[in-house]
Amino acid sequence: MAHHILLVDDDFELTRLLEEYLSENGYSVQIARDGEQMRQQMKRGLPDMIILDVMLPGEDGLSLCRGLRVDSAVPILMLTARGDEIDRIIGLEMGADDYLPKPFNPRELLARIKSILRRSQDGELRQQGRTLRFAGQTLDLGARHLIGADGVVVPLSGGEFNLLNLLAEHPNQVLSRDQLLDGMAGREAGPFDRTIDVLISRLRKRLGDDARDPVLIKTVRNGGYMLAAKVERHA
Repeated sequence: MAHHILLVDDDFELTRLLEEYLSENGYSVQIARDGEQMRQQMKRGLPDMIILDVMLPGEDGLSLCRGLRVDSAVPILMLTARGDEIDRIIGLEMGADDYLPKPFNPRELLARIKSILRRSQDGELRQQGRTLRFAGQTLDLGARHLIGADGVVVPLSGGEFNLLNLLAEHPNQVLSRDQLLDGMAGREAGPFDRTIDVLISRLRKRLGDDARDPVLIKTVRNGGYMLAAKVERHA
């Protein structure tokens, strides 16, 4: 069965080309030109993935991404202008799973789509019913959320969950930015890519870890990041 992708972009020529290209590669593609059309499409059924442009008429993609994350964990790939790093960082803070700067090669988009969908499916199969417990916190791999020491559920975006899962699977081990981004998105970090740094900052807030003197997620100079805790695995 073909994966269903919802492409939200008001560029008629780009969406025509992408719909044709992705359809040729076995995907079912629907197009929305703005937030209102996106919501109407989603009422008919939740897509397997959303490709969401930042620059849209009316409500912009960043605001739409934030709204989507309130109700859904559907994977989101943001399309951003090449020079707008701030949009990419804000997109990650709003809960996007990855981003791709415009202009891009359709083959790169296809590779990102395959990687995101594969990780999502593999994770669901591997993680059903499993939990990772550390420092009084519980990461529920099936529900894809964090349960704090007070028993309150802490919702995580897709990117936050995947990063915390990677760190918890390798406790007390330094993982470089390249290793973390490869594990999350199947690619290496570029020289100015702040994806991991932004997600680490967000995770520290979720965990109640003081950014000025973190105890749980340690920064290792010229190395990367490490979850400094004993992790118990439960089926």
